[in-house]
Amino acid sequence: MRTTRVVDSGMADTGRERVQTDARARGLEIDIVERPAADSLESAARLLGLEPSGIVKSLVVKRHDGDYIFVLVPGDRQISWAKLRALVGVNKLSLPHEDLALSATGYSRGTITPLGSTSDWPVYADERMRGTRVAMGAGEHGYSAFVDADALIAAYRATVADITDELKPRR
Repeated sequence: MRTTRVVDSGMADTGRERVQTDARARGLEIDIVERPAADSLESAARLLGLEPSGIVKSLVVKRHDGDYIFVLVPGDRQISWAKLRALVGVNKLSLPHEDLALSATGYSRGTITPLGSTSDWPVYADERMRGTRVAMGAGEHGYSAFVDADALIAAYRATVADITDELKPRR
């Protein structure tokens, strides 16, 4: 079930401010850091002082019924569509076009996070995130939000399971 959250533009004008406001409301401690652009996951991880698994991709996934979910995936992994479909209990899931993801969350690709999203959807997190501090989108390009993964999972009552496979090397 999709819930649209109205964000008061007078209080949270930027994506980064929306992230901070939502984190405070959920009792989450986050650190938002400015970071230079990176040309790869490995480069981004190096800039942030992390292993690639420490960067979490927040993906918007469209259900067959037109609703959406957030899926949190460690940077060195990719969604296992078969595992995720089985967990969600549907036959079809897809990644929406980036324009749909933007209109559905208020964030462009590369900045997406459940924190401060204009829509409050169910969150699914890969089990490999547990017990770690991760970096994720902070609502704006050039910034990353560091957060305790267990606290993030608890704040969203996320469903945690094995929903990924190893990232296949690029050719």
